Amino acid sequence: MRGNTGGTGWEAQFGINHLGHYALANLLWPALTAAGTARVVAVASGRDPAWRIRWDDVHFERGYDKWEAYTQSKLANILFARHLDLLGRPHGVRAFSVNPGWIRTPLQRHLAVEEMVGAGWIDADGNSAPGLFKTVEQGAATQVWAATSPHLDANGGDYCVDCRRTDASPTDGSAAARLWALSADLTGLDLID
Repeated sequence: MRGNTGGTGWEAQFGINHLGHYALANLLWPALTAAGTARVVAVASGRDPAWRIRWDDVHFERGYDKWEAYTQSKLANILFARHLDLLGRPHGVRAFSVNPGWIRTPLQRHLAVEEMVGAGWIDADGNSAPGLFKTVEQGAATQVWAATSPHLDANGGDYCVDCRRTDASPTDGSAAARLWALSADLTGLDLID
């Protein structure tokens, strides 16, 4: 995933996983607010309190680590949903971030088999570690729930796992606002008031 996104100079995972979502939400803002009530769901990942935004080198120009870049992009999804919800709440737009769990998808084609074996995800024959991975349908469940559940009508900005809201991994509101400002600067979009 190393490299830039469409000639922008952006780190690819940050550009695709976060800045693309940020830009899309901005461009859809008139439609989201016209609906009266709307939800935006950002697909994050598992959350580790050690994850950080690399504020001084968000595009990893000084030393690339694919897993650090990935976790930065997924933390950005969580921070994005939190700040979008704060801005959208007065307009009836709510936002959530979700952890779909571990899913075997074509994305793993970017990883060496030896790396996945070493991580304990699969055995030497390519079989998934028992109990580790969810089915695609199970992985989609929390996303669909966050987008549609009437139990969430009075909520927003939450990080959701296994079809429930959780505060197990709170995020910093100031970091969310800082990321929003950085995203506006990088994309040239800040249409949400």
